[in-house]
Amino acid sequence: MHWRAFHAEGFDDTEGIHHDGRRDFGRRVSEFVPDADATVAARLRAAGGILLGKSNTPELTLAAETDNLVYGRTNNPFNVDRTTGGSSGGAGAIVCCGGAAFDIGSDTGGSVRYPAHFCGIAGLKPNSGRVPRTGHIVSHSMGAVDSLTQNGPMARYVEDLALLLPIISGPDWSDPFIVPMPLGDPADVDLGGLRVCFYTDNGIRTPTAETVAAVRMAADALADAGCSVEEDVPSVIAENPNISNELSGGDGRAWTNRLLEKWGTTETFPYLTRRIARSQDDMVSVGDFTARLEHVDGFRSAMLGFMQDYDVIICPVAAFAALPHGESLKDENQPGMSYAATYNITGWPSTVIRGGTSPEGLPIGVQAVARPWREDVSLAVAQYLEGVLGGWQKPPI
Repeated sequence: MHWRAFHAEGFDDTEGIHHDGRRDFGRRVSEFVPDADATVAARLRAAGGILLGKSNTPELTLAAETDNLVYGRTNNPFNVDRTTGGSSGGAGAIVCCGGAAFDIGSDTGGSVRYPAHFCGIAGLKPNSGRVPRTGHIVSHSMGAVDSLTQNGPMARYVEDLALLLPIISGPDWSDPFIVPMPLGDPADVDLGGLRVCFYTDNGIRTPTAETVAAVRMAADALADAGCSVEEDVPSVIAENPNISNELSGGDGRAWTNRLLEKWGTTETFPYLTRRIARSQDDMVSVGDFTARLEHVDGFRSAMLGFMQDYDVIICPVAAFAALPHGESLKDENQPGMSYAATYNITGWPSTVIRGGTSPEGLPIGVQAVARPWREDVSLAVAQYLEGVLGGWQKPPI
């Protein structure tokens, strides 16, 4: 685990708010020390891990931009004017620049995978029900949105993800949704026997040409490894472009307000303030919300039916490389973040590795999504692609 890095305090052009991290509540938050380790931290300590500190995140980990009222923003090691993504943006930055060997991120809508993609490192969102959330700010008592959030490792190399996953996995007798499912070994996976599909466009937002090229290079590399590869995309994704927001916003984000109340937060970052306010317009009746839950189940069923013919899906992480600070929070860019959120809804494991470079010299990631509970397959494919496509590269900073 690691220390927050690459944050900059000052004026946020997107929101027009000055936040210097010197407010009284900011000092209280920055000085807070928990009474006990989260389950993943305790397990890593027991295995010999050395805790260096906490890295920066957006408020409550609920944004794709790592910025807040306490510490300010986290900057991308490849270009300080660009975002690291979120919510594990501090993790992405410090691991990318070699300040820590690894970190543990959390992923509710892409929060491990966006920073891995934007910072050019490796990151794993495990299967839903694999790693306990006990001790995380978005814990295991989240009702309808509980299954979206997973804790997962981030490192410069896939082999480190494979080393860390068994340490943090398995029931802790606190998180009631963790399943004692056997964990496979990536070293035992035969790539030549895998059925792979890839898509470069999910029908919601077309990626940049360089992102498309990175995904196609990954697909070609797997074909060269003996995999059966074909281009295909689940039509249900484009048919449900707002399914994540329908689930998380259907109660007017009352669950978010409960989190704020639990942690004693009375002043929120402008993005979260705006997001909660907008959700009031999206709030539906209890009957309509249960209908949305049924809709989500139908989506999951359709995706599972699609996966019957494949072992792995290769696709973009986002439609673009790291954006200028604040741009990822704008409405027009939200559809470009839909590539990751799909697999929070399904709950399937996904590993991200660097697969290309943008014209501005920014990393471009691809994700290898596997069938339920097959992190071993996702990791094995990602490790092979890392070797062929180059993986992590040292940033200029």
